[in-house]
Amino acid sequence: MTCDDHSLPRARIAALDVLRGFTLCEILLANIQLIGARGSAVETQPLGDWDPWLGLPVFSLLFGVGFSLLLDSAVGRVSRPWLVLLRRLAALFAIGAVHTLLWPGEILTRYALVGVVVLLPSIWLPRWAVPVLSALFLAVAVAGGGGLLLIAGLFLLGSALVRYGVVEKIDTSVRGPLLTGLVLAVGAAATAWVGAGAGAEAGQPTPTSTLADLLVAGMYVCFLLVVLRTPLRRALQVVFAPLGRIALTNYLTATLLVLAGSHLLGLQIAQSSSVAFLVTGCILVAQWVFATVWLRHYLQGPVEWVWRWATWMRRPPLRRSTDGRGMESLGVNR
Repeated sequence: MTCDDHSLPRARIAALDVLRGFTLCEILLANIQLIGARGSAVETQPLGDWDPWLGLPVFSLLFGVGFSLLLDSAVGRVSRPWLVLLRRLAALFAIGAVHTLLWPGEILTRYALVGVVVLLPSIWLPRWAVPVLSALFLAVAVAGGGGLLLIAGLFLLGSALVRYGVVEKIDTSVRGPLLTGLVLAVGAAATAWVGAGAGAEAGQPTPTSTLADLLVAGMYVCFLLVVLRTPLRRALQVVFAPLGRIALTNYLTATLLVLAGSHLLGLQIAQSSSVAFLVTGCILVAQWVFATVWLRHYLQGPVEWVWRWATWMRRPPLRRSTDGRGMESLGVNR
């Protein structure tokens, strides 16, 4: 998005950057052994019985949020905002298609396709229809153990949170996330208890396990939002916000680094959980250093810059202005 002449810059929503950065760490941890083995993210739990895969639901939710924030920016700036969104999704598909050559389990192409089929048409729906459709998709997805309908439902849920003004308040609200988190925690505990009594086969998704995963993911989001209203906010922003601000660049370069470590350096990433943990830590530290230094001089990550160029079909500024402030609306959580 270029900060053009017809609208004021919109401040970044810091909580979204932190959420995105924290979730990015979890995604790498969940995927690293599968990337090293060039396996499929839906067939194997990479770290044994401990499954950290909360990243998919949270990232899907954030994708829906970002989509609607971009829609808000496009309305009033261009005569056909839907075309801006379509270009955004088409560019994401192209990026994902290239990434698939390295990592067959990548998610960007599916995000782009679901976005075109579900998110894009939703911009013409009345506001009330978006959460209703989200609930319907999520219910069917939970009954079926997940799948693309789960992504679609979470996309629409994220979009609904923007349309109803919830996202605008997440940087300042405590009561809402706290109460919601408590309700989700009770629901997750009850669902886990029911699932344990059902005696489902280990490792196989069931309606109760899928629902429990969703509730735990929502609980973790609420927990982070509450912690961000404490004195720990500054520390969380320093650690996770740089990673979240260039999340797409980090997501793609992590694949390159894992493959280099596994196939060029011969590290036993796919075979050893301890090696996987160690390499994950090294990659995240390297990415944090890069992101922190990069963002001192540039407004957004290199891949994000290309993606924005393709979205708006005009070259956006990249280097910060000499006063050090730059145009902070660039990369505004979308």
